[in-house]
Amino acid sequence: MSPKHDNKEVNGGIEAKCKKRVAKLEASLKEKTKLEETYLNQLKYARADVENLQKHICARVDEEVAREKAKLIMQILTIAEEVDLALDKAKKAKKSSLLEGIEMVRKKLWKVISCEGLSPIEAIGMPFDPNIHEAVQEVETCDYPEGMVVQEIKRGYLLNGKVFRPSLVKVACSSRL
Repeated sequence: MSPKHDNKEVNGGIEAKCKKRVAKLEASLKEKTKLEETYLNQLKYARADVENLQKHICARVDEEVAREKAKLIMQILTIAEEVDLALDKAKKAKKSSLLEGIEMVRKKLWKVISCEGLSPIEAIGMPFDPNIHEAVQEVETCDYPEGMVVQEIKRGYLLNGKVFRPSLVKVACSSRL
């Protein structure tokens, strides 16, 4: 055999080995790329799951905070209404020093409550709305058209625009002659 012939065989063998090695590396790269895509997809799903969990937890926390805030406002509202009653009694008893003190406390309480989003529901002279009023009695009257609120028995309130406590009212009805 000639040296040229040997070089061809040697070169051919090296070339075949290189092609085999390149094919192996390409297959390995393809496999690693697939694995990378799998991991990337898993990471994307995991990230989406974490984001959804965060949103869910935030919503639950917000709901719980709102529920606890409503409980506290209800307790403060009860006190504020009792202060209003005390103020009315003090006015009837004409005790000016007592009136001033109660009026100061009343103003502070109602300021705190209104800053938290509580507002009274208008009732007297308004059309009856079952979404914000609770009718406890119908009253025959000529002073108001039928379906109008004629008397508020207990004031109702909205908390941040939603009914917190409906107004207890008496509603006008036409006389049944």
